[in-house]
Amino acid sequence: MRYVDNPPDAGSLMTSARSFGNYDLAAALADLVDNSIHAKAQNIEIRCLFNDGHPVVRVIDDGCGMSADTLRKAMRPASTNPTDQRSPDDLGRFGWGMKSASFSQCTRLTVMSRHAGDASGAVWDLNDIDCWKMGILSEDDMAEAMSHELLKGDGTEILWQNCDRLSESGNISTSSFNELIAHSGDRLALIFHKYLSGEARRQRLTISLNGSVLEPFDPFFRHHNATMPMQVEPLSINDEIVEIAPYILPHFSKLRLSDHDRLGGEGGFLRTQGFYIYRNHRLIIDGTWFRLAKFGELSQLVRIGVNIPNALDDMWKITIDKSDAQLPAALRHRLKQIVAGLKRNSSKVFRSKGGRIDRPGTVPVWNRHSRHGEIQYRINRDHPIIARLFKTDDRTARKSVLAALKTIEQTFPVAAFGSDATEDLNSIHQTETDPLRVREWLEAVIPGLLLDAGGDINKMADTLRKTEPFSVNWNIVEEYLKEKGWISE
Repeated sequence: MRYVDNPPDAGSLMTSARSFGNYDLAAALADLVDNSIHAKAQNIEIRCLFNDGHPVVRVIDDGCGMSADTLRKAMRPASTNPTDQRSPDDLGRFGWGMKSASFSQCTRLTVMSRHAGDASGAVWDLNDIDCWKMGILSEDDMAEAMSHELLKGDGTEILWQNCDRLSESGNISTSSFNELIAHSGDRLALIFHKYLSGEARRQRLTISLNGSVLEPFDPFFRHHNATMPMQVEPLSINDEIVEIAPYILPHFSKLRLSDHDRLGGEGGFLRTQGFYIYRNHRLIIDGTWFRLAKFGELSQLVRIGVNIPNALDDMWKITIDKSDAQLPAALRHRLKQIVAGLKRNSSKVFRSKGGRIDRPGTVPVWNRHSRHGEIQYRINRDHPIIARLFKTDDRTARKSVLAALKTIEQTFPVAAFGSDATEDLNSIHQTETDPLRVREWLEAVIPGLLLDAGGDINKMADTLRKTEPFSVNWNIVEEYLKEKGWISE
């Protein structure tokens, strides 16, 4: 047998590399931040300029930088073997990250770096790459192209030009571009929240995007006193430790609406429940059950942090863009047990917000009557919303309201309720799980309650504070009234 060299066509391979992974702008920037973290950077400056519809992106860090030889190796496609043993803080794997992330957005990638005072720079231009021709920048080229931060000290600067995909071939509008930047900032604040807060390293990482410093966004809301942290459990796989840290988020009645909206993200709480997979404290997947459970209303407060070391990348099948992974079979059984217990605890949070008949100082919807060993539940005719239905001079209308209430009371499904409660009380779900619905109720009842209060807003607010279901959701009610300017801050 004889052998011949059969290298890939440079232009074809590198153009194909533009489709490696599932990158959006946020994911592409995150891959560059990974490299900066590995270079021990403490400050990362990201600049995304619209540039009249021809965006230019710069990412500058103050890490250790690269020598000319190291830079050349880093610019090489597939620069590392994914099976090689790496340092625990290495956030890369395939040696494609910087290249595939950059080319997902642009056709011209420039990397300039300063290490021990010596500067070097290289360029890949997909429009001029025949025979793997990579440009090497002269000192004059770098002096002209470098940002002033890199001229002053060690670090690395990445420059994207000809951003055809980012600009949608020049068709993106200023507002759409700004939305992309805002979304990317939110994602980076989530993906790297453990680095931004200093939890992952002894010193906090600072990332600024277009001049604004990103604040860490903790998806478990651990600083809130109503968040329920469960026991952290270390699981051993192949002599490596996978850390499982479950949480149950606060009920929306204990959150400001702005916090609730941010915690829910774009998909809402229903789609952000489940596992949050971290690789060396860097978030790679958020909001999945790995088919261990179904997305449900009663489990929407459950979030489980899973931190894995990079030594288990192959077992977890981490993808090139670090956006997906597969749950190893060795973990499925234990995690399924953990999920079942957490879902029960989550449902209790909602069940505890249901109607009460024994809460002092509040007006319940239902009254419990016990006489001669017999128990009846009746709708409270003195409840302000119910009482309003009887405030009419139309006798026929009052009789119709009374008949409707009696119909509801007489047809209460006692047997079915008793059976469900005996089988699994936690599965019964009667309370609202969306704060927007609470606000809709408010809008419907406030005009009548304000009329009954003689136009006295403070009196109406006091009625809401003592009346179910608004009393148990007072945070939402109070925020709504403040927005309307009806009560002071």
